[in-house]
Amino acid sequence: MSEVNLSTDEARVSYGIGRQMGDQLRDNPPPGVSIETLIAGLRDAFAGAPSQVSSEALNASFRVIREVMQAEAAAKAEAAAGAGREYLAENAKREGVTVLPSGLQFEVLVSGAGAKPGASDHVRTHYHGTLIDGTVFDSSYERGEPAEFPVNGVIPGWVEALQLMNTGSKWRLHVPSELAYGGQAAGSIPPHSTLVFDVELLDIL
Repeated sequence: MSEVNLSTDEARVSYGIGRQMGDQLRDNPPPGVSIETLIAGLRDAFAGAPSQVSSEALNASFRVIREVMQAEAAAKAEAAAGAGREYLAENAKREGVTVLPSGLQFEVLVSGAGAKPGASDHVRTHYHGTLIDGTVFDSSYERGEPAEFPVNGVIPGWVEALQLMNTGSKWRLHVPSELAYGGQAAGSIPPHSTLVFDVELLDIL
């Protein structure tokens, strides 16, 4: 790794811009991206030098890579959807798992005796959300602070489950992708992901 002088504000800002670009590329890298050729293009553009690739060739290559990325995304989405279906099919066989007509599955971990919220209510909850492989994507427990929100302002699987829960209950929800984020990515959640939540209904506000 080459050393650079970062002793000035200008140098640090320049480095920070590069870091931001690198973060974006790392999180969503085009197939076969080359840092060396990327830097060459950046250097040429910054210097006002003629492009080493014609507009026609560049546009054609962008189309090819875009098609490759779309095909890869579609394959990943189908794999996630298939894995979710298999997970739910096996999970439904376990003792203590209730399967609702919508496809939502839940287990009662703690039975509460309080009131049940309606769709227009606001609630306070603690929750822990993972993908089916156990990867944590969100957790109010880890943040150390409960979350407050309207019942009808969350994903459909939660909207349905919360209205069935008594205050003081803790359930484990197994949420099919169509009752979660469907084909849309949400933060670190890939498209078509089945999600697992431990949800504790603390209070109706």
